[in-house]
Amino acid sequence: MTTVVTSGVFSSTSPAISPVNGVGTDYIQWGSAGSQSGYQFRGAAADVQLDGTEFVVGTFVHRNKPTNVSPSQFDVQLTINVMFEDGSTTDLGFSFHHNETPNSTGTSPADDDLVDLQTFVHPQPVTIDGKQYRAVLSGFKRNGQIVRRFRSPEGGINFAEVVCLFTLEEPDVVISGLRYQGTGAGQADEYVEILNKGGGPQDLTGWKVEAKPTGRSFPFPPGTVIQPGQRYRVYTNENHPEYGGFSFGSANEVWRDQGGIARLVADDGFVVDQSPYLDKGFNKTGTP
Repeated sequence: MTTVVTSGVFSSTSPAISPVNGVGTDYIQWGSAGSQSGYQFRGAAADVQLDGTEFVVGTFVHRNKPTNVSPSQFDVQLTINVMFEDGSTTDLGFSFHHNETPNSTGTSPADDDLVDLQTFVHPQPVTIDGKQYRAVLSGFKRNGQIVRRFRSPEGGINFAEVVCLFTLEEPDVVISGLRYQGTGAGQADEYVEILNKGGGPQDLTGWKVEAKPTGRSFPFPPGTVIQPGQRYRVYTNENHPEYGGFSFGSANEVWRDQGGIARLVADDGFVVDQSPYLDKGFNKTGTP
């Protein structure tokens, strides 16, 4: 474990936008005077595990006012300075894609500005205590969920924690979440979530997730690749493209409410990870 303190500046936009000010500071703004939108980055202090464990690297703030800027879609580069407890520092560069949607007084999600993460892995390795690691930006954490797209309602000051991790070069895919109690008939919104907390991509061809003891299994389609910091979800009977668009396609529950085990199985049959819940998936005799 190591302790870090972070700060950040918005170094540039691509393409260049007009009007804009605050480039080179922690608060970049665009649009006409008196009605400027902008991003702010607030650094943090955190104890960091160097094993792919996620931590909050800072807070992202979008002060969203009705404004006009040209062009309406652009990338904003953020440089995060990380200071370690031994006094050494490193700079991490990431990019956000901003969509300044048409201004409206409505309350529909279509009125929200959209912020997408463009880069997830800092291109150069980071050396910590003589070992090299990859810095991966996992996403925006809001209401306990980590997402790659930040929806920012018009006319508000909207916040999200920015989640990062330090990991080794190789892929490391784990079960990162399980919603075993859905809502409605068939509990279609149940899901199992997997995360690549490693520093390299993993081909999931031949891999599958299994639900014990219901016996349901979902094989990932050939050619499916999960990138560093990326999350995939397999829903019971819903389709969510932002999480890969995977579904068991089942009209009945996959994860029994009384307990069970989620398993991630590689193409050679090796159980890569498993996640028991509630009664841990065992019956009274202790058999899974």
